[in-house]
Order: sequence, then C-alpha cells, then structure tokens
Amino acid sequence: MPAHAPHPSSTPRPLAERVRRAADIAPNSLTINGVEKVFGNTRAVDGASLHVPAGAIVALLGPSGCGKTTLLRCVAGLEKPDAGEIWLGATPVRTGDLEIPAERRGVGMVFQDWALFPHVSVARNIGFGLSRRERRSELVDELLALVGLDGLGDRPPETLSGGQQQRVALARALAHEPSAILLDEPFSNLDASFRGQIRRDVRELMRDLGITALFVTHDQEEAFELGDEVAVMIDGVVEQQAEPFDLYERPCSRAVAEFVGEATILPGHANGLRAQTAFGLVPLLDPAHGPVQVVVRPERIELTAGDDGIVVNREFYGHDASYCVRLPAGLELTARALGAPKLNVGDRAALRYVGPPAACFPAASASGFGRGTAAEASQPAAGAPPAGNTQQPPCDS
Repeated sequence: MPAHAPHPSSTPRPLAERVRRAADIAPNSLTINGVEKVFGNTRAVDGASLHVPAGAIVALLGPSGCGKTTLLRCVAGLEKPDAGEIWLGATPVRTGDLEIPAERRGVGMVFQDWALFPHVSVARNIGFGLSRRERRSELVDELLALVGLDGLGDRPPETLSGGQQQRVALARALAHEPSAILLDEPFSNLDASFRGQIRRDVRELMRDLGITALFVTHDQEEAFELGDEVAVMIDGVVEQQAEPFDLYERPCSRAVAEFVGEATILPGHANGLRAQTAFGLVPLLDPAHGPVQVVVRPERIELTAGDDGIVVNREFYGHDASYCVRLPAGLELTARALGAPKLNVGDRAALRYVGPPAACFPAASASGFGRGTAAEASQPAAGAPPAGNTQQPPCDS
C-alpha cells in the first residue's frame, strides 16, 4: 500500500451511513412515562407520557405555556424532573434516583434560537464538542454537505440566512451521531415565505437518516406536515397521541378537538349513531345517547341560499371563504367553502352537514380548554332538553 494512502479502517465512512448505522444499533426509541416538573407554585409538566418509535418523527403540539419545551429539556437532561421516567430504547436515562447527565444521553438538541456562537465560524460551531481529531477529519465537511452548506464552513453565522443558520444548528446536533434528536420550535424564527420548503428539506433529511426525532411546535400545520404522529399537550399533560388524520377525526376530548383545527362544538341530543342539532341530524362516529357535544368542522357544513340563518361575517382567503352564520336561537356557526364567495354579509343562508361521522362527547364532561378560533355552540339542540342558560360567543375570525 502506498505510504500516502490512508488505511481503510481509518477512512471515515460517509456521515449519513454512520448516522444510519448508529440508529440501527443504538436503543433509539424514546419513552416518557409520567414526567412531572414544578417551578415554585407552577406545575409546568403534570405527569406527561408519550412514545417515539425508533426512527419515527413525533411532533409535540400545544399552545404557548403548556409545558412542551420544559418536557423537551427534561428529555435532553437540561432540566431535572421531579418525577417520572425517561428511556432511550431499553436504557433508562431518568428513573427514580438515576439521572444520566445531558452529555452522556446520546441525544442531539436544536434550540429555538439555534444558539450559534457568533464569534466563531460555521465549521467551528458544527465541530463544538468534537475531539480535535474529529474536527480535523472530514466530518465537519460531511456535515456541511449533508445539510446543503458546502463551502460555507469559514463564514461567520451572522452572514447566513435564517434557514442556513437553522441548518448549521441541525448539523451540530447530528455531529455526535445521536440516537435521537430533539428540536424546540425549529422553524419559528424563519420567514414564512420559505418556512415550508425548509420544513420539507428537514423532514426528508431526517427520514433519510432514519433517526428518532421529537420536535416541539405550536403550529398545527407544521406538526401535521412533519410528524408521523402528533402528541397534543395541554396544561402540562399529553392529552392524546395519534397519527395526524386520527387526531383530527377522533379527538379524545373537547380540549383536543378545539385546539387541533377549527371546530364548532354543537350541543345535540344523540340517539345511537346520530345526533339532532340546531341545524339538523349529524352522523356520529360512535353510538351515544342523551345530551352530547358534537365536533363539527367548518369545511363539513354546506352553505347555500336559504332561511336557516343570516350571514354576519365573511372572509375570503383566495382558495376558499369562511362564513359566520347566526341562527334564530342566537347560535353562530362557521362554514368554509371553496372558491369565490357566493353569499354576502346580510344574506340568508341554509346549512346542511355533509361530512363523515363526527366525534362527540357527553355534555356533562365536555368542558375543557377553548381556543379563540373555535366557537362554542351552547344553545340547546332542537328537540333536546334545555341545556342551561349560557351565552354563545360570536364567531371569531
């Protein structure tokens, strides 16, 4: 062998191959059981549990202040939980008195603000924490190529675009060939004009590498686009984890129904697989009897000229239009229709449910978190017993 040729065993494998191999060998599923974290009088995380299968991407979706970033930091080892267990595959990193330090957990972290060092180059940012030998090897160049930043290693981070800085942060998280990666609102600081493309690029990269990923977001569109599964967190508790379609169609609670997409929560009176509501019969996913709250999505209401109610608000978005219709009893419903607006404010309209069977909850247990864009329909349904003297808030744009 020529003297100048590297020994085969010392030649670095392509990074993507090494990360895939690490993912195959390492116990890289992620399980969180009953994690709690209290700050003073605030219970930030309240017995949260979720599971990320090996090689899957799970989105942790929730409103601001629900505890999702605190839970992510507990997984990373940056916060110490007050209770609960965290496992990477069959290896515990937090159980009882056991608390593995962050640097020994084998997870990578991408922070919301990316946390790049402004006084050093892109290459040195990526190589932070690597050994001198690794920094001098081809590893950093491989990482730059992997995230599409070839030739930019000598640049200061401040000279890069937001999307490029985000990729630097991702490359740094991948440098240690982690068995799982955690991302905290990774796209929130990007311009909306190219946020979607960056999301697609990152999703393609993560799936190509086959690495386990848990990322935090408050954006439903982002969660549905990237997540193989979505876990909804409200008030420190993971309320439901499911594939995006199931989460939208079968929310486990009113809290989830109102947070995931627009929804009108209609009072109704159920008799088996259908419920009588203020604008007619709605088919139900599961049999129910008596007073219920029915989840009605705006795109599943057909709106035509008629005498059921009056259009009190209309908004046109280009691809579709949203209408708020007030019924005689004071109930207000939101409906969406494709194309140019067909009705104007002040026009009378007819409503008909045209969607698949809807989820519903017993009226007595339907209380919960409410989002501003969801209207709560609290008037009694036609033919149903009186439901109490509550007011109906107006449609919210």
